[in-house]
Amino acid sequence: MVRGIRPFVEGRRVIDFKGCPTHCRPISILPPCADVFHKIQNQVVTTVGRMGKRIVLEFPNRLSLVIEPRMTGLVLMAHPPDTTHLRFELKFSGRRQFNSIWFWDRRGLGTVRLFDPDQRENALGKTRLGPDALEITEAQWRERLGRTRRAIKTALLDQKLVAGIGNIYASEILHRARIDPQRCADSLNSNELKRLAVAVRSVLELAIELEGSTLGDGTYRNALNKPGQYQNEHRVYMRDGEQCTTCNRATILRMVQTQRSTFHCSYCQK
Repeated sequence: MVRGIRPFVEGRRVIDFKGCPTHCRPISILPPCADVFHKIQNQVVTTVGRMGKRIVLEFPNRLSLVIEPRMTGLVLMAHPPDTTHLRFELKFSGRRQFNSIWFWDRRGLGTVRLFDPDQRENALGKTRLGPDALEITEAQWRERLGRTRRAIKTALLDQKLVAGIGNIYASEILHRARIDPQRCADSLNSNELKRLAVAVRSVLELAIELEGSTLGDGTYRNALNKPGQYQNEHRVYMRDGEQCTTCNRATILRMVQTQRSTFHCSYCQK
């Protein structure tokens, strides 16, 4: 999402921020929309960045607008899938191809926060959010995973341990690293940690390049309201009952860990 909106947003001046009328479950916007607009009116977006799975818009007055889409939220420049689940519009001056950011959320789980530097550090600093998954070193993997006996799949989803890995990608990463998702995180040896570090980078970098995974329900869309393409690279996710294309020996299995589906191959991931 960040790469999708950055070219259309950086350097643009904010002229409006308003909630969209809906009968759906409201998302959490703090402070209220009117206060957000008062604080960022006429401010220029200096950078569009990412903190874990959050999108961050930064302004010259040192405020940051942090959007967390969560499971079903979409940050769009193009027209949304429908108007029923629109939550807010952030509008920019000038007339270009796209002049607004729309936030669409079918289930209403997303959040929007406007932070000053101290608030942002308290909410998303090092004590709240782990190292970015694309930047974490092998030594940090060893130290962080060595502190927990949770299943490795569960540990990868803990944003305080490492930021930026979602449920789909945790299954894909562990398959490529040939690690059983039920293994205790602190039991991984040096070779397994190396494979994990390589798999994290390769999976996430390709997923970013292909703009995410759009599954059968079509919920996920990129910033231009088009489907992602990484689902075509899935080796295990949502492929339970199919033969593993990595080993051609076993069938992909599904299980539930901490209320999330996990997919794996019992042969590749012994």
